[in-house]
Amino acid sequence: MAEKPALRPDAAVGEALKAVARDMLSEARAALSLRDKPDTAAVHDYRKAMKRWRSLLRLQQQWIGADGKRLRIEARDHARELSGARDAQAALEALDDLTEAGAGLSPRTLASMRGRLDEIRLAAEASSLTAAVRARLLHGLETAAAAIDGWPLERLTFADVARELARSYRRVRRDAPADWRAAEPEVLHELRSRVVAHRYQMELVVPLWPKFGRVWVAETQRLRDRLGAYQDLSVLRGFTAPHAALAPWRSRLTPLILARQATHARAAQRIGSRLLAEKPKAFRRRLEALWERG
Repeated sequence: MAEKPALRPDAAVGEALKAVARDMLSEARAALSLRDKPDTAAVHDYRKAMKRWRSLLRLQQQWIGADGKRLRIEARDHARELSGARDAQAALEALDDLTEAGAGLSPRTLASMRGRLDEIRLAAEASSLTAAVRARLLHGLETAAAAIDGWPLERLTFADVARELARSYRRVRRDAPADWRAAEPEVLHELRSRVVAHRYQMELVVPLWPKFGRVWVAETQRLRDRLGAYQDLSVLRGFTAPHAALAPWRSRLTPLILARQATHARAAQRIGSRLLAEKPKAFRRRLEALWERG
């Protein structure tokens, strides 16, 4: 298997970033092109590749300017075309989370709620990845790939990359609330977006020091998972609104959701306190030292 593109001291930084970008788009293209892949899996893989792509574009915003912002907005909009089934799937995962936490919901109640959410999910999936949508998304990937060659990255150094990685890290620290359990759901949702971008950006430095890089990415993923579970519970609560699919169970679900969210927020804050303990300047110096040592 060929080695995946990555930043390495023996290769030009700009060309390496372009190779990483092409690889991300290739993954997205493969997700849509494999006809034997179920639509659910295709949508998941495409959206994941788009998150990585948008994280890279955000990292490079200072260098590729308006073109990068345009590509990032287009990628966001394309991914949103396939988000119709995501809310119902997130609510199903939140139900599983409550069940694993011992929420005490009866099998009959769980089956009724899952049945309603499954109907919504299946209806959304049936209308999301149509042939026309698939063709439009593939065309968008081709257009994005064509833009990569024109990126002005010839003079880019790793110090430039380290500065932007440190800036991403600083954004996560800045957006972290003092008390995560008392934070509004919108605050933790925005924080999760920052964490996702930082997590994918940090994949760039894994080859420089695999042990450090993998541990950092793994910890960031754990933080992302906790915040994601919190967000899924918020989505589940949305389905209990008046006239929504789970409205009949609102009084039973709401206290369970709030209690479980508090657990996830507390666990996320523990992970965040470790991950975000370092000052951004020290974080940047460590990255530059890893590069210098090859």
